[in-house]
Amino acid sequence: MKQKTRLLLAAVLIMFMPYAALKAQQKQVIIGYVGGYRGAVNTDLIAAKKLTHINYAFVDIRNNRAWLHKEATDTINFRNLSLLKKQNPALKILISIGGWAWSGKFSDAVLTDTARQGFARSAIDIVNKYGLDGVDIDWEYPARPGNDGNIYRPEDKHNYTLMFQEIRRQLDSLQKQTGKTYLLTTAVGGFKSFLDNTEMGIAQQYLNYINLMTYDFGNRVAGHHTNLYASKKYSSNENADNAVKAYLEAGVPANKLVMGIAFYGKTSILANGAKGLGDSVVSRSRGRGYTIIKDSLIKIPGYKAYRDRNAKAPYLYNAETREFITYDDEWSVKKKCQYVKSNDMGGVMFWEYNSDLKGYLLDEINRVLK
Repeated sequence: MKQKTRLLLAAVLIMFMPYAALKAQQKQVIIGYVGGYRGAVNTDLIAAKKLTHINYAFVDIRNNRAWLHKEATDTINFRNLSLLKKQNPALKILISIGGWAWSGKFSDAVLTDTARQGFARSAIDIVNKYGLDGVDIDWEYPARPGNDGNIYRPEDKHNYTLMFQEIRRQLDSLQKQTGKTYLLTTAVGGFKSFLDNTEMGIAQQYLNYINLMTYDFGNRVAGHHTNLYASKKYSSNENADNAVKAYLEAGVPANKLVMGIAFYGKTSILANGAKGLGDSVVSRSRGRGYTIIKDSLIKIPGYKAYRDRNAKAPYLYNAETREFITYDDEWSVKKKCQYVKSNDMGGVMFWEYNSDLKGYLLDEINRVLK
């Protein structure tokens, strides 16, 4: 009897709890991309309790169908990632199709109704066969160039929407068979031209989350690649705040938008006489993961750490070697997570787990969001 009274009291309290208090109880997602394209994933190194979702990167496309490019290791990785649910039963695991290197065949795969149906079915067959939780699409990019040799056409703009519609339809059909809820998400460019070549305001209705790739921002000079706001040291419209505002204006609800965080840095060699941020670039390269930046590079004589407080972005510069490194650190991650909370966004995602195996940035994400 006492237990029934307690349950009734709890229900009454929830009914009259202010909306703001209920809203505060909602948790933002923490989505980590885990790279299976390299081969076997050491899941012992993954802190499952600190994640809500894992997006397995990547599933390829062949003959207009989702295809396990490295099937021998992909299948082992699926099994081992699923075992992480013993540590975190709420963890969701999705296949991510495409990525920068494997986006070249999306346009053909979704060109017609028949093609879209077959493509969606092939993706969902993988999800169902391996007991996974959904599909993430990382098409770089619809209706515009991405990697060299990618096929793209104007029809991609509408077909991109129709692709999500069909995948969502088939996921819902599978849900009726299994009783399990399935997720559909996508990774999208954090720049305006991505919106110009898609119908995100329409497409969003089929999606659970839209992962903003608010990193890899391109600058003609030495600039940040994953800054929250604009810098005053150089001119650029590319920053996370502008991306969020553009997607909101396009009709995407804030609670579906997920802020992208870079777990890796990007390196540039600057011109002779350069002093750092905003100066001319001679060459660029990928750079190192944050664990190496924090534990090694930042401690090497000659490298000096800076913070651009306007952009909320850190960087390293070595005046002797003219090496400029842009990245996210705990300070910038905290600012991004606070922004996510203040703007009622869906959460954060990051690329990629292997770049910060010591978990410096993931720990900061959890500290702020949880």
